[in-house]
Amino acid sequence: MLHPEDVYAARDRVAETARHTPLEYSHTFSELTGADIRLKLETFQRTGAFKIRGATNRIATLSQAEREAGIVTASAGNHAQGVALAASRLGVDSLVVMPENAPVSKVKATRSYGATVELHGVDYAAAAERAREVEAAEQRYYLHAFDDETVMAGQGTLGLEVVEDCPDVDTVVVPVGGGGLISGVATAVKDHNPEARVVGVQAEGAASLPRSLERGERVTLDSVDTIADGIATRSVGEQTFEVIKERVDEVVTVGEDDIAVALTTLLERGKTLVEGAGAAPLAALLTEAFAYEDDETVVPLLCGGNIDMNTLTTVLIRGLVETGRYLRLRTTLQDRPGALEDLTDVISAHRANIYAIQHDRTSRNVAMNDAEVELAIETRGPDHVDELTGALEAAGYEVEILL
Repeated sequence: MLHPEDVYAARDRVAETARHTPLEYSHTFSELTGADIRLKLETFQRTGAFKIRGATNRIATLSQAEREAGIVTASAGNHAQGVALAASRLGVDSLVVMPENAPVSKVKATRSYGATVELHGVDYAAAAERAREVEAAEQRYYLHAFDDETVMAGQGTLGLEVVEDCPDVDTVVVPVGGGGLISGVATAVKDHNPEARVVGVQAEGAASLPRSLERGERVTLDSVDTIADGIATRSVGEQTFEVIKERVDEVVTVGEDDIAVALTTLLERGKTLVEGAGAAPLAALLTEAFAYEDDETVVPLLCGGNIDMNTLTTVLIRGLVETGRYLRLRTTLQDRPGALEDLTDVISAHRANIYAIQHDRTSRNVAMNDAEVELAIETRGPDHVDELTGALEAAGYEVEILL
C-alpha cells in the first residue's frame, strides 16, 4: 500500500522537473455553484499535464542497469509526453507505444520531447500489450502509466501542493482513468486531513470504477468511448484499486455533453483551456454529480490541457449546442425565387445569426418542386432556440433539429 512518506520523498525527486502549479479562486464557478471553488491549474505543468510527476519519480529511482537498458511504456498521450521529457532530462532512452487514434498533437509532442513513438491498437489496453512485447524482446524497463506505487507517489505531489496552498480544503475532485493520480492525491490529502473528502470522476463511456467498487473487484470494460482521452482506460489498476477502496470517499460519472459544457464554460468564462479529462471534475460540480454545501471549499484538479484541435472544435460545438448557443436545422421550401429570402427573414426577425446555409434542389427526400435547406445558426440560449423554431413552424416550415 502506498504510504504518505512515499509521496513526500517523491516531492524532492520531482522538484527540479515538475512545476508547482497555481491554485486560484474562481469567481465564475463559485457563483455558479455557491461553493468556494479553487482551481488547481495543472494545465500549466511542463508537458501540459500532471503525468511528468510520476514519470520523473519512477525514472529517478531506476537502477543504473535499468536506465542503460532504456524504458518502454504505453500511453494515450499525457503519460507519453511526461515519460519522454523526464527520460530525456535524465539521459534515458525511451520508446512509447500509443494507440493508433491518439491525438496527433500528443504524438508530435511526445516525439519532440525525445521519445521514439510506435502507434499500435485501438486503445490504451492494446498499446500496453504491444509495449509488454517490446519489454520482453528488447529487455527494456516497462514503466506503467498508473499501476506502480512510485508513479502514484509522484502524482501525489500534486495533492501536496493542494493542501499546502489551501490547508482548509474540504473536497478535492479528481479525474480517474487508471487511478494513479487519485491514489497519490488521496494519500497526500488524507494524511494532511483525514476528514477532507476525495471525490473521483469518470466519463460515462469509460466508467469501470463504479462497477468495480460495487462488485468489490476490478471490472474491465470491453471498450471505452469518450472525448476525455486522458481517462479512457478499460479498468483501474490492481494497486490503485486497493488505494482507492481505502482512501477515496466517492466516485461519480459525467456524460460527454456535461464534459463539453464544462470545457466550453471554462474556456469562455475562465479563459483557461483544458482537455476532456481536465474538464471532468468541473462537469461533476456543475451537474451536482456529488453533493456539496454552500461555501464548502472545493478544489477540482484541472489535470491537463493537451486537447487536440480537431477534438476541441467538436467539443466546443457540442458545448454551444447544449447551452443553446448553436443550432443546426433542416427544412424544405418551394423552389421559387424569393423562397430562401422569406425563410431568412423569419430568422432575422428573431435576431438569430446565420453561420452557413446549404441549399439542395436535388435531394431525393423532397418533392420535385421543393428544395432542402440546412442552416447553422447562432442563438442566445435555450429559450431563444424555442422561440426561433416556434416562429419557423408558425410560418409553415417543417423543422428538423440536426444539432
